Amino acid sequence: MKKTLIKALAVVLVLTMVFSCFAAEIYAAGDGDETPFRITCTVNGDPSVSRGFTWYTKANCLSVLEISGAEGAEITYEPVFEWEGNYVHQAVVKNLTPGTEYEYTVGSKDVRSEPGKFITDDKDSSLNFVVVADVQASSEENFKKGADTCNAAYKTMPEAEFIVNLGDFTNDSTNEEWDLFDGAFSEFNRNTTLVPIAGNHDGLGVWDWFKNMFCLDTSESVQTKNGVNYSFDYGNCHFAVLNTNDLFSISLPQLKWLKNDMNGTDKDWKIVCMHKSPYTLGKDGKWPDALYLSKSLTKVLDECDVDLVMSGHDHQYLRTKALKGNKLSDDGTVYVLAGTAGSKRYEVRSFLADSFTPTEFINTLVIQKGGYGNYWNGTDWNSKDEKNIGGCFNTVSVKGGTLTFNSYILSDELTDENGERLITNTDSFTITKETGKNKATFSGDNTTSEAEYYFNVIPSFLALAAYTFTEWLPKFLWIAPNIIKVYIEEDTF
Repeated sequence: MKKTLIKALAVVLVLTMVFSCFAAEIYAAGDGDETPFRITCTVNGDPSVSRGFTWYTKANCLSVLEISGAEGAEITYEPVFEWEGNYVHQAVVKNLTPGTEYEYTVGSKDVRSEPGKFITDDKDSSLNFVVVADVQASSEENFKKGADTCNAAYKTMPEAEFIVNLGDFTNDSTNEEWDLFDGAFSEFNRNTTLVPIAGNHDGLGVWDWFKNMFCLDTSESVQTKNGVNYSFDYGNCHFAVLNTNDLFSISLPQLKWLKNDMNGTDKDWKIVCMHKSPYTLGKDGKWPDALYLSKSLTKVLDECDVDLVMSGHDHQYLRTKALKGNKLSDDGTVYVLAGTAGSKRYEVRSFLADSFTPTEFINTLVIQKGGYGNYWNGTDWNSKDEKNIGGCFNTVSVKGGTLTFNSYILSDELTDENGERLITNTDSFTITKETGKNKATFSGDNTTSEAEYYFNVIPSFLALAAYTFTEWLPKFLWIAPNIIKVYIEEDTF
């Protein structure tokens, strides 16, 4: 009797353990754990026929991407891997049809996301896109403010085909902040194509976050630890995306890559996107890592006849006149510091004027100081304009030989006649050129071997150090008394 009871109890115990394991397996693969989040659709390769996708799940599960109406498309999945307690899924689709709007879902075998959408490049000579920078939030409230700015951008330009984000998506690049980013931007990110640029808050000291958040073409990137450099054609434009975290600023191999890349296109327009700005009057405009770009990078941009450079980092809007060789030139490059889509805004550092950034270079400057908005009129840094208090976004329209750029502020407080938050057009400019003149002069392999990159680490650092000690430091010491004066009078450094 005792043996029978013991056997019965043993059977019950085994069945309980089996059921518990089965239940645990079901839970591990349950809807909650396989639900996709942090979904992004990014440019990857030729935007007329391909896209990259990233999403995360709590459970380790199969990656599934479904695109409606994409018969014949080829989908390649990267191996799923664990990152900071979650699982990363990435996929690249190719062989799409140019000029087509697609609807897609991502997820696992059993769980799918809400539908998203994107449109492929139709390869004609016109395009429209949106540009933002530096959401750089760490709270739910401030991420929502950044999302409001991006939504206002698409309200202003509903025909935009993609959005360029010039970096600093979060403040500290932690799981918690990327979840808050996803909570505020999830619907927006799912329904547009993103062109992401690595900011210092996305790359320096937070290794691999950037490449794990966005599925990008890394085949020519000089390295991917703290960001990615890549390029693509869209319409009659060629875009190059730089990683200004590369050896704290930009390495010699990346400068070589950019020169080859720009010389390898015959597109009419050459546009460069990066995070740090070589021309600025913001708080980061006094440090050598960004200012070094005005010496090293601009030489390549001048040689390659780049038309437009867009950057972030310094949380104010500034547009230069056309520059070449660090001088005014009608056929030079226009540099735009694109403001901030977020709520962290930098006022002007007046001690930088006519030292590191000559005021004669500046065409437009919209700054925010002490709770009110400023529009610099060429002499007065403190001209007040309440409409300039808010998140900044920009639109770009290219039609043949005409490029039109507009910058806007979404007001924090003011409303229009319809009771909606006021949108103010703070800057507008047009560049025109004769099309069909660019010729490709480079072809071949533009990849950087690991050996070549590390062989150039010391020369790259030496080039930055040489600039720092021979050009930046003497100028910084020369203006130090003015820096101290401004700090005492305005509490600004």
